Amino acid sequence: MGKMDRLQVTRSGEFSYSIDLEKDFSRMGQRIAQCREKGGKACVVTDTNVEPLYGRAVREELEKIFSKVTFFVMEAGEENKQLSTVQALYAHLIQNNFERRDLLVALGGGVVGDLTGFAAATYLRGIDFVQAPTTLLAQVDSSIGGKTGVDFDSYKNMVGAFHQPRLVYMNLHALNTLDDKQFACGMAEILKHGLLRDQAYYQWLKAHAAAIQAKDMDVLREMIFRSCQIKADVVEQDPMEKGPRALLNLGHTIGHAIEKKMNFQMLHGQCVALGCVAAAFLSWRRGFIEEADLAKIKEMNRLFNLPEQLDGKMSTQELLEATKKDKKMSQGQIRFILLRQIGEAFADFSVTEAEICEAIDSLKDRL
Repeated sequence: MGKMDRLQVTRSGEFSYSIDLEKDFSRMGQRIAQCREKGGKACVVTDTNVEPLYGRAVREELEKIFSKVTFFVMEAGEENKQLSTVQALYAHLIQNNFERRDLLVALGGGVVGDLTGFAAATYLRGIDFVQAPTTLLAQVDSSIGGKTGVDFDSYKNMVGAFHQPRLVYMNLHALNTLDDKQFACGMAEILKHGLLRDQAYYQWLKAHAAAIQAKDMDVLREMIFRSCQIKADVVEQDPMEKGPRALLNLGHTIGHAIEKKMNFQMLHGQCVALGCVAAAFLSWRRGFIEEADLAKIKEMNRLFNLPEQLDGKMSTQELLEATKKDKKMSQGQIRFILLRQIGEAFADFSVTEAEICEAIDSLKDRL
């Protein structure tokens, strides 16, 4: 395999698994067999959008190595990332006599991956699972690192667990089935990686924007590999999010608030993109980054079809209140991720409610 086809995620004594970047699903069975004992059953958890596209190919691969393969197909959409769906999955596993030696396979985007991981962490106190992300957003973000969960009362990922996968298997050609909005959502997390860890990568993204938009597979492979490296490096340092891993929440505090108040009518990546602009605004107001850097961050959103403005009718106060219910609160204080410069982020507990309101209002300003 080439040097950008596989990446290892390892923390000594705790976990070790590979991220495989492949062109299809033809090696999935072989790779799963290499990372766990053979035999047993597999349950593929997927949704109504993904199953018609890849269900057959994945079934054929898994039937080579498992005595029984079942499918649990949930309705697509963030609104179904709920405990009721997990309960239905538990029932499916019980009815099909799944044991601890068996395996779950998450085939789909971040909703499927998060929910499957949570079910795997909690069914029989923990069974193995494999991530097979089919969206750009899931490939560079949620499939890596073992953060699993479901939404509760429209609050993002309020119920969850840390449970590392045995393998992350990416079919890069699945990206050809994404519409422009879904692809742009993945770019929001990729831009975030550059903002928080790698200024040169951020510049590389700008330089290769045309090829990325054209889905040049060689360029996409290089881009996804680098983003996975950044995410994996942070996860290896801090798997339980007690320190550096919190930096990955850049853009998420205000982003999650927008997502909730919009009743998930805006996609996650779009909300994170707006949250990053708000964080950049606060970083500029604090004197950390230049106004030119703030302008560049907005320009990058435009370049990759991501929003930089928020509907002015949204209530600033309601969004502020939603940020207070975010799971990133610590002793009543919001842990806000700011930028010292493009490529260097840090956590700050001193951001005031007035500053958050100003950042939200800045998203409503007409350019």
